[in-house]
Amino acid sequence: MAEIWVDADACPVVIKEILFKAAQRTQVPLTLVANHFLRVPAAENIHFRQVGGGFDVADHWIVLHCAAGDLVITADIPLADEVITKGALALNPRGELYTKSSIKARLNMRDFMETLRSSGIQTGGPDSFHQRDRQAFANQLDRWLAQNRAHFAVKKHD
Repeated sequence: MAEIWVDADACPVVIKEILFKAAQRTQVPLTLVANHFLRVPAAENIHFRQVGGGFDVADHWIVLHCAAGDLVITADIPLADEVITKGALALNPRGELYTKSSIKARLNMRDFMETLRSSGIQTGGPDSFHQRDRQAFANQLDRWLAQNRAHFAVKKHD
């Protein structure tokens, strides 16, 4: 039974809206996880899990509950690595699908950039979120939905 999990604290609103529409259209189970309250549509297959505050609490919850074949929406590279190790797929909100082969390079680059920042070098922030990012995300999501349609079953979360 394939599900979608969202690291929702930093997920752009437009991506959440795409996910809500897709979940309502396909009935795929969708769970948003955040340490602050989020309003989600009233639907049997759409869930919200509020976790306690703290470093990576939402990430740990997602890793604990996702399963092989699930899709995790996150821009967090270490979280993507953990869910890929578990057999899930990781898709960032800009439409980049992380794979076993690409995630290690992304981790290395993340660590390198963190080293630069901690030594005082200004590295700049992420690029602005554009329409092409939204379209790339929607295309990757549609591919995953098409490949997994037979595996959707509504699952209740406590």
